[in-house]
Amino acid sequence: MSVLSGKKIVLGISGGIAAYKTASLVRLFIKAGAEVQVIMTPASKDFITPLTLSTLSKNPVHSTFYNEEDENAVWNNHVELGLWADLMVIAPATANTLSKMATGNCDNLLLATYLSAKCPVYFAPAMDLDMYKHPSTLASFNSLKQFGNIMIPAETGELASGLSGEGRMAEPENIITFLEADIASKLPLKGKKILITAGPTYEAIDPVRFIGNHSSGKMGFDIAKCAANLGAEVTLISGPTHLSTSNSSIQLIRVFSAQDMYDACHAHYENMDVAIAAAAVADYRPKNVAVQKIKKAEQSFNIELEKTKDILASLGEIKKNQFLIGFALETENEIENAKLKIQKKNLDLIVLNSLQDEGAGFGKSTNKITFIDKDFNIQPMELKSKEAVASDILNKVIAHYHA
Repeated sequence: MSVLSGKKIVLGISGGIAAYKTASLVRLFIKAGAEVQVIMTPASKDFITPLTLSTLSKNPVHSTFYNEEDENAVWNNHVELGLWADLMVIAPATANTLSKMATGNCDNLLLATYLSAKCPVYFAPAMDLDMYKHPSTLASFNSLKQFGNIMIPAETGELASGLSGEGRMAEPENIITFLEADIASKLPLKGKKILITAGPTYEAIDPVRFIGNHSSGKMGFDIAKCAANLGAEVTLISGPTHLSTSNSSIQLIRVFSAQDMYDACHAHYENMDVAIAAAAVADYRPKNVAVQKIKKAEQSFNIELEKTKDILASLGEIKKNQFLIGFALETENEIENAKLKIQKKNLDLIVLNSLQDEGAGFGKSTNKITFIDKDFNIQPMELKSKEAVASDILNKVIAHYHA
């Protein structure tokens, strides 16, 4: 999955012949899973039509502050556009537009949006070779870099003038590659390996029946998705669940029983930087599993149970430098029980859930947690979506490595 997936991108197009390439660029953004809003300078419409770009982006194209032909026209709010974006890409960026960006000359909607943007801004220069090397253009490059804007270098080749040299706007495929590489390199969990467990475990009674629980696995899968989006390489070990993932940064290992999950965790734990045990693992399993389906015969039926191996405690015993996070689902004496679990299992952090809290627990889209670290610092959180809770948990990991 591309790091551009889910990103909100404002594409600014200025008036150069390379504007024709933006049709392909918009298609590549959409293919990568991004949402695109296009802003054109009036001059750029001489090279490519708004209709083409609105069709490809599936959004209206913006060019002026309002439609002068419609007396009831709504103002195109450049501030909202600038704040909406996760990143802004100006391609092609002509010498004229670059100069205005560098000096704050705000005479069109694109420049107004650029000055309002709070997100990273990338610019892809496009002009003839003499213009590209002119001192004023080089000064614009330097000023924009000092502002924190990121330059996508121009390429060398045949130019519209017939000359050959540096100044060609980077090809759309190369712009995508540049953006993905730059964004990935700055992700806070880049290079970290994270093991996450999710879902329930099922403990067989016979070939048909099992002992299980109501865990959906959503919390663990949301943590895995969030970690991958932050640059981590994720190994997700999941018990039986209908959930799936298509993110190439997540290795999904499906297991059935507590023993299966124990074996999978120990097979991967040694090479991990972080382990987050979000699975609802069975504490007991049938001591004897029937080979054939048990027939209904007696009025009562007893199953002898034995303890399963404690996965989290076993990981705590062999912990070296791993940052180990456990979950605790409690119904009484929540804080004290969670503190005991931190000590007993050698955890760095525990995520406490209480079934007493409305909106928390199995099968819900929300969760309400309390963080308790190994020093017993307690941080209660508000009721949030599980996606937001996942982000909070990963922020604890980021804080650990960037303290």
